[in-house]
Order: sequence, then structure tokens, then C-alpha cells
Amino acid sequence: MDLSNLAHKRLLLIGLLALAITSISAATMFSMALLTDNATVDDNTFTTGTIDISTTPATALFNVSGMMPGDSVYGQLNVANSGTGQLRYAMTSSSTDDSQHLADQVTLEIRQKAAGTCASDFTGTVVMPSTALSGAAFGDPATGSDTGDRVLNTSASENLCFKASLPGSTDDSYQGATTTTTFTFSAEQTANN
Repeated sequence: MDLSNLAHKRLLLIGLLALAITSISAATMFSMALLTDNATVDDNTFTTGTIDISTTPATALFNVSGMMPGDSVYGQLNVANSGTGQLRYAMTSSSTDDSQHLADQVTLEIRQKAAGTCASDFTGTVVMPSTALSGAAFGDPATGSDTGDRVLNTSASENLCFKASLPGSTDDSYQGATTTTTFTFSAEQTANN
């Protein structure tokens, strides 16, 4: 066995290994020597809009006592969009009755009126034709555009005239009857809906 040849091969192997390590180290240093930079865009703010319906007056549109068959009473209500987005709204009602069911006998009609008082001039666009107070409603509070829904732009409002009547045909069974009704106005966004 030739020892010099074996030593020569070992030296050659060590030299190749040293060259490989040097090449890897140089490649690593070159790959780590990159110039970089970053840019940021600060203060991105997102704010949601609001849907806000309000009514004036907010309570007691009617407070009627001593109503007789053939009488009609009037109430004027302003409905306003106090939010930041266009809205559509609907109205529903619920009545608390005594055993005589007066809410089934009293009729209610609603009209939209640009100006003036309702009692002296009950004219304007019919919003809800005359119907029993117990079923008074227009539009639909369900999501989406429905027949009868009213639309109000931002900062807009409209006047609604309410006419409640006790028909002349009302008989003695309604004497002393009382009903209390709540009108609920439900609003939703029109954008993307």
C-alpha cells in the first residue's frame, strides 16, 4: 500500500472540502447582502353610516275621549331621517282592546301632506287607505324593498296626516269602549339592500 498516495488523496479531499465550505459561505454572504426598504400608509379610517328614524311628536298622536259615531279626529306626524344614509320605512300598529274590540270598529286613513294642517285640509297622497285601526299598517318591516315602503333621503322628512273615524253605523255595543294603539315605524338602509 502506497502511503504517499493515500496522504495525497486525503490532502486533495480536505482541499475540496475547504473549497466547498468557502463557496457556500461566499454564496451566503452574497445572498445576505441585499438592500431593502419599506413604505407604510398610515391612518386608514373606516366609519359606518347610521340609520336613524324619528317622529314628532314621539308620543300620543291621539288622546280622544267622548268620541261619538260619525266623529273624525286628525293627527299630524313628522317622520324624519336623522341618520347618514338613505332609508326606507314601514309602519305597523298594535292595539290593546277591552272586550268590546273598539280597534276593529275605528277606522284609520293616512295621507302624506306637503304643508298645512290635517284637520282643515285632509288632502295629499294616500299612504294607507281607510282600514280598521286594528290592522293599520303600510309597507313591510321585513328586509328588502316591499310594496308600500316609504323612502327618505338623508336629512329629509315628511308629514303624515292621520284621520281616525268612528263610523256613523257604530251601535250601542261600543258605548264606553276604550282602545290604546301603538304605531311602530321600522327603518332599514336602502344601500345594498
